[in-house]
Amino acid sequence: MKISTGFDSGNIQCLSCTDPSNVRLSIRKDNNSDFYQWFHFRASGVQGEACQYVIENAADAAYPKGWDGYQAVASYDREFWFRVPTAYKDGELVITHTSSQDGIYYAYFAPYPIERHADLIATAQTSPLARLEVLGETLDGQDIDLLVVGDSGAGRLPVWTIARQHPGETMAEWWMEGFLERLLDEDDAVSKALLKQACFYAVPNMNPDGSRRGHLRTNAAGANLNREWQNANMETSPEVYLVRQRMHQTGVGLSLDVHGDEALPYNFIAGTQGIEGWTPERDAELNAFRQGYQAINPDFQTTYGYPANPPGTANLSMCSNYIAHTFGCLAMTLEMPFKDTADTPDVAQGWSPERAKRLGMSFIDVLWQHLQNK
Repeated sequence: MKISTGFDSGNIQCLSCTDPSNVRLSIRKDNNSDFYQWFHFRASGVQGEACQYVIENAADAAYPKGWDGYQAVASYDREFWFRVPTAYKDGELVITHTSSQDGIYYAYFAPYPIERHADLIATAQTSPLARLEVLGETLDGQDIDLLVVGDSGAGRLPVWTIARQHPGETMAEWWMEGFLERLLDEDDAVSKALLKQACFYAVPNMNPDGSRRGHLRTNAAGANLNREWQNANMETSPEVYLVRQRMHQTGVGLSLDVHGDEALPYNFIAGTQGIEGWTPERDAELNAFRQGYQAINPDFQTTYGYPANPPGTANLSMCSNYIAHTFGCLAMTLEMPFKDTADTPDVAQGWSPERAKRLGMSFIDVLWQHLQNK
């Protein structure tokens, strides 16, 4: 058998694969960083073999509690991803599976390849509703793509959505794909009406370097982009610097930063209650948005999530805190699970690209309802 990672977002080190029942593996750290947890590899020559893949360094991953109750995903065709038996014991992550094909891919979550990102941008820009802006380049020389959807004229609310500050959180770009598909659907009455009130600025992938390199959390320089918003620079975090610069040109009326959470088996929104000047009115607006999302899509819930920060304790280097503080608007962080949703489980796939896309599509209805109630 052979273990391969020579492809977009590939990440694993093969320590030994002479015995299919005891394949020894290790996850590679992000460049210039101690973060790691994302893995993505292909096993070939394994048809009919009862294989056991042991990731030896799982205990020292960024979020070891995320392994509890977790199941890895696998795919034969790189389109449909399904869950496979996985156990975390004695500090090791053990994937047990018998492949029905010669080659099979395993990953932490369904990958969102850079080529698919390129297809997403190329398709979106052909819509008469959208235009592409390239804000600049990453440290590895990749384009930082911004899609502008709708009319940015007077009276339109500037709405920003960004995804994959943390590249291993691929569900975020799956969410973005669903959101953009619906926003650009000229036959969708809600999207058409929404575009009369808002102009959208979408960054489907904030961290293309980390995505291609197979990083969990950082860019090519080892910078965690969601800790760079207060002091971003072109030397270590051009992605944030350039997006932030454009935000200051357009203004921000509402923003959503899309992420994935390793441990919690829920979809939820984290607010910015820790910023200075948080008021009961802002709290009511946040809670109304959350409740609206729950009413539209049962995969979203409002019971579980992160505890709110006390007023005045917000970390302004984080995206949503920075935006809420700087622009005085509703800025939120959407978190989706790497596992499954405890309230609405799917035994075969767990939380999946298909469901993340649907959650992105639902954002159109939630935002429309929100704007009508303001």
